[in-house]
Amino acid sequence: MLAPSGGKVLKGALANTNSAVTLPAFLVPAFQSTAPRRQFSSTTNRSSKLGRSPILIPPGVELIIGEPIVKKDPTTYLKIPTRLVTVTGPLGKLNMQIPPYIHINHDEETSRAVLSIEDTKAKQQKEMWGTTWAYLKQYIIGVSEGHTAVLRLVGVGYRAMVEERPKKEEYPGQKFVCLKLGFTHPVEEPVPLGIKASTPQPTRILLEGINREEVMSFAARIRKWRRPEPYKGKGIFVNDETIKLKQKKIK
Repeated sequence: MLAPSGGKVLKGALANTNSAVTLPAFLVPAFQSTAPRRQFSSTTNRSSKLGRSPILIPPGVELIIGEPIVKKDPTTYLKIPTRLVTVTGPLGKLNMQIPPYIHINHDEETSRAVLSIEDTKAKQQKEMWGTTWAYLKQYIIGVSEGHTAVLRLVGVGYRAMVEERPKKEEYPGQKFVCLKLGFTHPVEEPVPLGIKASTPQPTRILLEGINREEVMSFAARIRKWRRPEPYKGKGIFVNDETIKLKQKKIK
């Protein structure tokens, strides 16, 4: 089989030659006209199931959509146009950047927001359609109701307390989650700004905040000290997390 460039050159040489040329048998299939290949999938393009569904905006939540601006990406140093969406509610305010090809139709009479994209056939736009819908939904829930995470400490002697450390605080009034997890020293995790931590029980930690990403990130930082292990079932579990126990190794 000839390369694409070599085949074009040979075809042009054969077209300019007046005398009859006999091709070898193994080259004949390469110069025969073949039917166009069938596409892998013949189904029609479908829009995003999440992206096309409207988002209900509860009372007291305000959605402000800004004009497109150009920002420089800190990793690639490319100028990328973005649009700033501000979600304000009773619990606080969150800012969200969306691509310029995503449009938000905010109907204040029905208190609904519908997302749409410019090209329904572009792969990147379809991917960001549902992703932007999910982030906007979480932001609206965060400023109106808030997000929570419950951590369960399973193990002998595992305890948790929320205390203040004036010498270590990064901002006024910062608290620390103090953990006793079987180490020779207590573990102290500073609570980020905008997150509230409490211990309703010695083996329970309740995290509250308006930004779900920050709440779950802080929960993961606490969990990393004692990840659930599959033999005794001990560790720090987040929300409804479970683990399947394994049989003990018998020598």
